[in-house]
Amino acid sequence: MEAGWRQFLRSAGFSVAGVAAATVMPTPAKAATATTRVAYPSNRLANLKDMKVNDPVNIAYPDNDSPGILLKLGVKVDGGVGPDGDVVAYSVLCPHKSYPPAYSQTDRTLSCPGHYSRFDVEKAGQEIWGHATQNLAQFVLRVNAKGDIYAEGVDELIYCRLSNVL
Repeated sequence: MEAGWRQFLRSAGFSVAGVAAATVMPTPAKAATATTRVAYPSNRLANLKDMKVNDPVNIAYPDNDSPGILLKLGVKVDGGVGPDGDVVAYSVLCPHKSYPPAYSQTDRTLSCPGHYSRFDVEKAGQEIWGHATQNLAQFVLRVNAKGDIYAEGVDELIYCRLSNVL
């Protein structure tokens, strides 16, 4: 009887593994398909001369239904723009349940009041604590010769938006 059960379990294990491999492995046609992201508009957010270090500016991008925050950090960071590479912008829709995170000047984080997720604004909106399963969406910025700051796109999906992908 022992050998019978062992054989049964061995056979069942191979069957389950075969089905799992067949459902996980994409066909060549599916592997070649790419996801197209929405082309967000270019929007002027502010001017460098109006920015103060560690003083957040409320913004909306790509439209009024998508609140965000624009920050001048005073230190060069990845994704930062401007002469000092210290200006960044993020969506303030928490990727857990879309509560609006608040900026803390003390530790330079955005903290969600809903379920306490925290995001590091000096490290591209990386989640450092909490229930969220992705980082905050960071807005792609550029600065023109006059010092105007423009949002040109988004590096992640903006939580609660149906139009993130086509």
